[in-house]
Amino acid sequence: MLPKRSYLLNAAYAWVADNDMTPYLLVDAEQKDVVVPTEFVKDGQIVLNIGMSAVRHLIMDKEAVSFEARFSGKPMQVYVPMRAALALYAKENGDGFVFPHEEFLDEPTPPTTPEPKKGFQLKVVK
Repeated sequence: MLPKRSYLLNAAYAWVADNDMTPYLLVDAEQKDVVVPTEFVKDGQIVLNIGMSAVRHLIMDKEAVSFEARFSGKPMQVYVPMRAALALYAKENGDGFVFPHEEFLDEPTPPTTPEPKKGFQLKVVK
């Protein structure tokens, strides 16, 4: 089965945004493939403001959350694999969702390249 976390994350984000609050994402910064500003990591975790006014090009799909943001004035591309997303909550009141423990595949299966189709072949006729 597909993990539920990506679906819950998207629903929580929409709920927080629809209530005109600021969505904060709690991240396990020690997970494999996490790309976050390490200078702001405390106790292996980081809280990221993922509100539309704080980030650009926000993508939340089944594999990860990614976006561009500035930290201390420096632009950075952030990447949070779905297994590293621990919770999403509203800054203003702390209400939100802590995601349940789930098993994730260590690596996504790479897409297979289709074999070239055998079609018509041209021959030189003399």
